[in-house]
Amino acid sequence: MGSAVAAHHKGDHDIVDTAMKNDDFSTLVAAVKAANLVDTLKGDGPFTVFAPTNAAFDKLPDGTVETLLKPENKDKLTDILTYHVVPGKVTAEQVMGMSTATTVQGSDVMIKVSYGDVKVDNATVVKPDVMASNGVIHVIDTVIMP
Repeated sequence: MGSAVAAHHKGDHDIVDTAMKNDDFSTLVAAVKAANLVDTLKGDGPFTVFAPTNAAFDKLPDGTVETLLKPENKDKLTDILTYHVVPGKVTAEQVMGMSTATTVQGSDVMIKVSYGDVKVDNATVVKPDVMASNGVIHVIDTVIMP
């Protein structure tokens, strides 16, 4: 599936609905549901989500995703997912001027810009500024860990 949303200033759907409409985010959506974060990410926000694709989750060691989706690992899963969320709506242009950002999880992600590529910790932003009604999604190629 190509672009999930046209680059409007404000998307028609919230972050969760925008992710659900894109097949590349089915693992992320399953994780958000398992961590009971759907209502939060459908809330007013605004939120900035560094959203790993299914391919990003596939890079994790075998069995990692299945283990994290188990109910007994909900706290760890929540920590990992909230580490991908920054409060406020931070566009790609704004991200490029930052060196760190404090996540909802409480830790900082490191941000590096080099030759137009934006890295968030060890992940590269592959599609910036997917606008949602309650924030913005920046698609990343690697799951980042707190």
